[in-house]
Amino acid sequence: MQSKIIKISILALSLGMLGGCAAPAVDNGVAEAALAKAQDAYNLATDARQMASEASYAAEQAQNTADSAMECCNQNSQKLDRMFEKAMMK
Repeated sequence: MQSKIIKISILALSLGMLGGCAAPAVDNGVAEAALAKAQDAYNLATDARQMASEASYAAEQAQNTADSAMECCNQNSQKLDRMFEKAMMK
């Protein structure tokens, strides 16, 4: 009985070692190229995020300018309405 267990263990160990040896070797050139591409993608994403942040800031400034212009326009419209009403009362 122990003899069968030992034989099966040796067979399993041998198959395990052969399976480990059969694993494909990693080519360092391919790995380095993949790493370089990943770094380039990261740099592009970082640049895109910075550009998006700047665009958001510019849009916020434009919105503030537009709001100020609209407020001024509304004030001028109210002044003209009051002047027209005064002219009509005379």
